[in-house]
Amino acid sequence: MKQPLLVFNEKGIYCKQADVYIDAWKPVDKCIITHGHADHSRWGHKQYITHTNNVPIIKHRLGEISVAGKAWNEIFTINGVKFSLHPAGHIIASSQVRVEYKGEIWVFTGDFKTEDDGLAEVYEPVKCHTFITECTFGLPAFKWTPQAEVFKDINDWWATNRQEGKTSVLFGYSLGKAQRLLKHLDTSIGKIYTHGAVENMTEVVRSNYNLPETTLITRDTTKEEIKGNIVVAPPSTHGSTWIRKMVPYVTASASGWMTFRGARRRRAIDRGFVLSDHADWEGLLAAIDATGCEKIIATHGYTDIFARYLREELGYDARTEKTQYEEENSETVASAPFSDQKIENEE
Repeated sequence: MKQPLLVFNEKGIYCKQADVYIDAWKPVDKCIITHGHADHSRWGHKQYITHTNNVPIIKHRLGEISVAGKAWNEIFTINGVKFSLHPAGHIIASSQVRVEYKGEIWVFTGDFKTEDDGLAEVYEPVKCHTFITECTFGLPAFKWTPQAEVFKDINDWWATNRQEGKTSVLFGYSLGKAQRLLKHLDTSIGKIYTHGAVENMTEVVRSNYNLPETTLITRDTTKEEIKGNIVVAPPSTHGSTWIRKMVPYVTASASGWMTFRGARRRRAIDRGFVLSDHADWEGLLAAIDATGCEKIIATHGYTDIFARYLREELGYDARTEKTQYEEENSETVASAPFSDQKIENEE
């Protein structure tokens, strides 16, 4: 029986011919990294390969590592296997990995979204025979509103809070979601303040991405300075002593999980905006169709439901595989109705 080009084992996604892993979850000798989120770029590999713009990101998160940067569509060959990185659109510097050997082509999406968010490199469809796709939001219930409408709502919310003398606190992960929020906030309303985790990561990527001016909140920052402005902070700060500096404040979360009414209530958030860095149901299906693939492997998300739909309704050769990609803050299934795995790095 022919050996698959990529296999899933106890360490990650493995290409035996090249002796290379992709987004391995246990330490390996050589690993191709799709993006900088902690569940996909883990510490302990001897050698890392990733997109050039992701190099400073993973160095910031992992420290001194041996890492090689590659350009988009640059082909690099390892033991006869051709690899290349292609924009995934998930967050800044996120990649899909194309793997080719003896005319057979596989693509691993990592995490991806098909909507152009104006900051991350735009998702690029890649033709292949086998497509390994995430399906974090692999249910028909997930249908994203165009982000221009969502950001209008966010900026209107901020403007209203400012008129009422309240500070707006907007939660988003320090890498990816935070920069997307920063990019589209209307600075004519007021100043943008940031938590240290957001500020530090934003400074790391400023040389490659155009982002607005931000002000770091320090011990010397007063409530009076912040009042009426907007603060972008990680979700972990909600309910912390740090956030007390913002009083009086109103909170909001921008996440695909805000599709469900109960998500905002469980997180004790005042306002929820449906904004995801993953593809919705239609985006997933469109991405699959564009590859012209013959086989599909669904990973991390609504895998069983999604693969079953692909088989029974669309006639694809589709199956599932288990991975260890999950949400940075270890947010459990309770926050994601109907999920058959942990929420991974969503937002």
